[in-house]
Amino acid sequence: MTSRERTLRSLAHQPVDRLPVDFWASDAMIARIESAFSTSYRAFLDAHDIDLRYIDGPAYIGPALENGRDIWGVPRVTVRVPVKYGTEVYKDVTDFPLARATAVADVEQYDHWPSPDWFDYSPVKAQCDALHEQGRAVVFMGDRMNRVAQLKPAMYIRGVENILMDLALNPDIAHEIINRIRAFYEEYLRRILDAARGGIDIVFTGDDFGSQNGPLMSLAMWRAFIRTGFGSYIRIAKDHGCTVMHHTCGAVSEMLPDMIDCGLDVLQSVQPEAAGMSLAALKKRYGARIGFHGGISIQQTRPFGTPADIERDVSAIRKLFKDDGGYIFCTAHNIQADTPIENVAALLEAYRHHPGASG
Repeated sequence: MTSRERTLRSLAHQPVDRLPVDFWASDAMIARIESAFSTSYRAFLDAHDIDLRYIDGPAYIGPALENGRDIWGVPRVTVRVPVKYGTEVYKDVTDFPLARATAVADVEQYDHWPSPDWFDYSPVKAQCDALHEQGRAVVFMGDRMNRVAQLKPAMYIRGVENILMDLALNPDIAHEIINRIRAFYEEYLRRILDAARGGIDIVFTGDDFGSQNGPLMSLAMWRAFIRTGFGSYIRIAKDHGCTVMHHTCGAVSEMLPDMIDCGLDVLQSVQPEAAGMSLAALKKRYGARIGFHGGISIQQTRPFGTPADIERDVSAIRKLFKDDGGYIFCTAHNIQADTPIENVAALLEAYRHHPGASG
């Protein structure tokens, strides 16, 4: 069974030889892996038969991004954070360009709205073909600065507190910002999928809707401001024959029925420490209608646990999904460089010890 067959069959709740495996790591952790295992990251993924692979997507060919600005005109600065085994590197926002907007006209006059014409989509098909030749499941996710989303870009452009306050106090401004973001990503995604010509198996959207203890907004607000775009992205992907996976951190269980009604196929990342996000509880309530990806802690067990703890976690998840699939093994988010390398090895070994649905 190829990775592609295994992944899509598992998400369709069909029998597989083992549960599919994905692997997420930060850039600093990737550097440690390459050093510790004396190999390239790509070879590392191949050696451990990681099933999902992510294409780069279209190439940016638009106006020069000056002074650290991203495609939304948001300026960023590189921040280096020392951790136990290395240094993590992040891009922090230094200014929210629409933070001082007081009317819809200010949003309309903003001169940094991106265009789908700023990208060359011609490399996408070859990227897909190269991975399909290896039998892998092909995923388009984009990078952290340009991922099909709504709320996240609005937070970058307007400011986190401002856009959340707008939902209640300035709904016209919130709608204008979010509608413009949605219009860009609808066309951007459509062009990517047209260029792929059926080569993308999973479209991965990403928008954080939850904190550790609860949603970032009420369900009524999510429905009023986010649901339309959420459903639109899914329809575009499904019109091109793709499975749709959505990433959100935090406690979002109360939003999940709406996400399912919109046609979502897979919820990612299933953060186990977040309120109400137990994989067992989510599967019991929603498992017949949606698949899951992630759920293996990077906050506790990976950095602070032992290999035996990791084996226990993986074993419990395997028992949960072994009979009817609907799951992809992965950590809840990128494994950070504060994680002992032996725990990375233990995680991959645990996947092999617990092969999945027919094991």
